[in-house]
Amino acid sequence: MKRIVLFLLTNLAIVLVLSIVAQLTGLDAWLARQGSNLGSLLVFAAFFGFSGALISLAISKWTAKRTLGVRVIETPATPAEQWLLETVQRLAQQAGVGMPEVGVFESAEPNAFATGPRRDSALVAVSSGLLRAMSREEIEAVLGHEITHVANGDMVTLTLIQGVVNTFVIFLSRIVGNLVDRSISRDDDGRGPAYFITVLVTQLVLGVLASMIVMWFSRQREFRADAGGARLAGRERMIAALERLQLAHDAPLPSQLNAFGIAGGEGASWQRLFMSHPPIEQRIAALRGLPAA
Repeated sequence: MKRIVLFLLTNLAIVLVLSIVAQLTGLDAWLARQGSNLGSLLVFAAFFGFSGALISLAISKWTAKRTLGVRVIETPATPAEQWLLETVQRLAQQAGVGMPEVGVFESAEPNAFATGPRRDSALVAVSSGLLRAMSREEIEAVLGHEITHVANGDMVTLTLIQGVVNTFVIFLSRIVGNLVDRSISRDDDGRGPAYFITVLVTQLVLGVLASMIVMWFSRQREFRADAGGARLAGRERMIAALERLQLAHDAPLPSQLNAFGIAGGEGASWQRLFMSHPPIEQRIAALRGLPAA
């Protein structure tokens, strides 16, 4: 889940910054003066919406390294690091992708993620907790899961979906801002202070709600990544890795860790709309339905 959360937060921050820049430079005022010219507004929204998503993708590896303190393994210092590099290289060759950067970050919780702008320019990182908690067979299955994310181009597809979502968030927030401002000021200008305040607030609220679409996509991709991990490392190893994660997350986690747990959370039904991962029980059931390798 780390890659999704980091991507969403980075995207949201960039889009908000771009919106403020648009206001300071007068672009928003110009759009408001266009009145009913929805075509110009849609072009503006698409440009800024996809810019936010593409910038987030371009700096995804840098963001992950800096935010999580990922130490990239360049020269293995231990036999475990050597095994990790060799395993990732072998799985990447099997999946037909370029050798990703491999890193480790400090976390007591078993976790792993893959991110990067291209299939042949990715980063795969595992937590120190995962290395301690799992056997090599289980770690190999987790790495296969992450390599499958890379091979499937999930980050690129996520970026395109986020760009479309951003476009409609920006588009609708400015329509709402224009309507609110005209209603309050009762003139035809539609670009007073109420416009700018309403745009920022509406954009933030719609951005959070729109994340449900991205999270739904993420949940579907997790099933595919599990299946890919099973193909690369073996179905039983993938199931064993998920069962190990389930045991590790049986105890309630602090709220700040729930957001980043590879297993996700259960929560109430409405909270599940914002989950990036399906419940582990569902993932294991889906794997058991696959033919044995």
